[in-house]
Amino acid sequence: MTYQETITYLYNSAPLFQNIGQGAYKEGLYNTYALDERCGHPHRSYKTIHVGGTNGKGSCSHTLAAILQSAGYKVGLYTSPHLEDFKERIRVNGTPIDEQFVVDFVAQHRTFFEPLHPSFFELTTAMALLYFARQQVDVAVIEVGLGGRLDCTNIITPDLSLITNISFDHVGLLGDTLAKIASEKAGIIKPHTPVVIGEHNEETHPIFQGEAQRKQAPITFAQENLLYTSKENDTDHDIYHTCHYGELHVQLRGYCQEKNTNTLLHAIEVLRNIGYHISNEAVSEGFAHVCQLTGLMGRWQQLRTAPRLVCDTGHNIGGFQYIVPQLLAQPCKQLRIVFGMVGDKDISGVLSLMPREAIYYFTQPSVARALDSHSLQTLAQTHGLQGTPYPTVQAATEAALAEADKDDFIYVGGSSFVVADLLANTSALSFQHEKHRRRSK
Repeated sequence: MTYQETITYLYNSAPLFQNIGQGAYKEGLYNTYALDERCGHPHRSYKTIHVGGTNGKGSCSHTLAAILQSAGYKVGLYTSPHLEDFKERIRVNGTPIDEQFVVDFVAQHRTFFEPLHPSFFELTTAMALLYFARQQVDVAVIEVGLGGRLDCTNIITPDLSLITNISFDHVGLLGDTLAKIASEKAGIIKPHTPVVIGEHNEETHPIFQGEAQRKQAPITFAQENLLYTSKENDTDHDIYHTCHYGELHVQLRGYCQEKNTNTLLHAIEVLRNIGYHISNEAVSEGFAHVCQLTGLMGRWQQLRTAPRLVCDTGHNIGGFQYIVPQLLAQPCKQLRIVFGMVGDKDISGVLSLMPREAIYYFTQPSVARALDSHSLQTLAQTHGLQGTPYPTVQAATEAALAEADKDDFIYVGGSSFVVADLLANTSALSFQHEKHRRRSK
């Protein structure tokens, strides 16, 4: 099979969470242990760092990888979901996995794994761990897929566990209280292994503290000690004045990144204390150039100016608690929001947070789990949000661009898959908008 035929085979033969949601989730680690044994336990040949949490784990994983790469380590990075191409999920020093390795992995192991009926994520995790061993990485940053305790990444024995925060997401699988969700996320805490908790509250703190005590794991609660003294905005970066690293120019912008940055600064301190050689220069370089070093996309990413167009992969209440205040703080003539969600999220909860003064372009991402745009519009109206439904993200964004004044602000989001559809059509959107601009002269 070719690479594209192999990817199509994986999508069609293994349940893919982004398409069918909860039905793709395989509870338990039987398949994972079987695949790991088949591949020779590859993760035992290099160091690992495990990153979980509800929101921010992708940003933290990429930034940690960028910092370690800047420090001279050969770094594997495993994240999900991808936005444009499967290869984004598995990278070494920012370079996506080799297509031939994907083809060969499936060809060599297909007769073994087909009787197991593994999920897509179980297969890709095994592929990633083996690829990192073959590439002889020094350390791999491994992002949890869903939850923690039963996530198939949880077979690794990391040098550090990092849990960003806890909010309501995947409640059907992880539990309907923050304490229950925290218990699942805390499953990545390992015996005698340091853990950094980015954010906590009165429900989650005792869960993390108790699990760390049972595992005799040194625990750091990052929000109890702010490691930067002030923050200011610059044209391309946010500038943090830190306690130990001087002035950091942080490429990832957005209100949520303030908590992520503080969490990462604590994680770096822990890594230094256990023997990682990370200079101040490496920290500065990693924060300043994380997107170039790792290929990260979709985190408060600006795609256009005049009108300014920004996309973000935030997709639940925890994410929009940061996104909405940032939207309201944007200096603009009119706020326009291209918005779509998948049907298994707390859609009403998110809509209740959204600004009523915006003009909405309701849409739906091109995945089976998507809530159709007309249903979204109807539900949004009950929250006082007004707008028009569009069948695709491209159509909705083209409409927003066509109606926007140069001083307007356009936000595209609601789901990672909305952002994926946007990025897949960026060139076409630019062309369509340019044609409209010429006609308007």
